Amino acid sequence: MTRKAASVAAVFVCALLIVCGAPRARAAVPSVALKDVDGRLVDPFLAAEDSAAILFLFASVDCPVSNRYAPDVRRLHDTFAKQHVAFWLVYPNPNDTPAAVRAHLEAYGYPVHALLDPGHALVKLGKVSITPEAALFDRARALAYHGRIDDRFVSLGVERPVATTRDLFQALTAVLDGRAPAVASAPAVGCYIADFAP
Repeated sequence: MTRKAASVAAVFVCALLIVCGAPRARAAVPSVALKDVDGRLVDPFLAAEDSAAILFLFASVDCPVSNRYAPDVRRLHDTFAKQHVAFWLVYPNPNDTPAAVRAHLEAYGYPVHALLDPGHALVKLGKVSITPEAALFDRARALAYHGRIDDRFVSLGVERPVATTRDLFQALTAVLDGRAPAVASAPAVGCYIADFAP
């Protein structure tokens, strides 16, 4: 290749990079290590690396609103786990012991894995502040949605007979279709995680 041809090729490549944009570095996949109910350290992002999405549902043994959503969590699991969504229940209350969480999972028939998050690593990553609240990460492990499961609870002690908006269902459907959810965040009603004290 002549010097002139090399110069022309270099200019062409530079022009392409300017027009098309230089390749971007892929966003780092989150990493966090939390204990499960058996005391094993688990990185849920690594454990679910082949999943289409990862859903963290924040719960507490003693939060009545959280407990009222157990049937909804089971239905979501039945619908979306077969579509390769990884489900994790996350317990951010430092007072929720492994034994209490294990009993809670059994009492409410939760078919999902559980993690203890007393230091609130996943709480911060998922931008949640309430139990129950969800944090949904898409295939690229970007936070796609965080917030309520649905709008059944208007405020503490005020509950609609039936939800009119199923925010989490809609977010999961969008993410599995390769779309960003129409709503990225919706306010939850329940127990404030900041109120949990050891």
